[in-house]
Amino acid sequence: MSSRGADLAGLAALLADRTRADMCLALVDGRAWTAGELARHTGVAASTATEHLNRLLDGGLLVERRQGRHRYVQLAGPHVAELLESMVTHLDPPRPVVTSLRTATVAAVLARGRTCYDHLAGRLGVAIADAMTARDLLDQDGGFALTEAGLAWLTGPLGVQPTSLRATRRPLARPCLDWTERRTHLGGAAGAQLCRRLHELDWIARVGTGRAIRVTAKGESGLHTLLGIEPAALELAPTPHPATGEADRQPAK
Repeated sequence: MSSRGADLAGLAALLADRTRADMCLALVDGRAWTAGELARHTGVAASTATEHLNRLLDGGLLVERRQGRHRYVQLAGPHVAELLESMVTHLDPPRPVVTSLRTATVAAVLARGRTCYDHLAGRLGVAIADAMTARDLLDQDGGFALTEAGLAWLTGPLGVQPTSLRATRRPLARPCLDWTERRTHLGGAAGAQLCRRLHELDWIARVGTGRAIRVTAKGESGLHTLLGIEPAALELAPTPHPATGEADRQPAK
């Protein structure tokens, strides 16, 4: 067996456990979590969570941060998030079991917009990438790259600082296959700075404490002005109500 084959088998073994896989997917939101939070999220005892986290740390998928007596863990970097999202796209399209209006709403909100580590995903992320492509700001056919006009747009009208794009070894633009839309959204340094800037402008806001993102009224206006994105383009098909089977047309914001 080759050494690379052994390394790949080791990586696969790390994610072969349901609890460790759920922990990694939770951490795709880009935030630092405590062991206790991940234990509650996955429904395991604190000691069990610690054992799983130690394996993920030793395997290089996570990094540890300590602040006083508190221990936090995060994904080791955007490359891990992109690996996880890419793996999820190989599964059948997600069909969440709708047992209540709450589960239906959570699924809809995540599909509409969410963070993929530090950039935008879901229908929102794909709509932005499509609009940038239509305006020749992003070239998806010639190697997936920002055009000169795209770089000027990002650092001009949108207000991203050019130094923030250079102060990293990450690719400027990177295609990231969206696991709900099954199409590409914008990752890389440009995707991360775009997400950060939209937060600063109050165009997007986090929904609750998870990775779901909603577009604010200010953001709807701004995205329409800069990219021509209609608010209706970000909406999903109505979700059937779990009790009646009829479409629930309440906006899940």
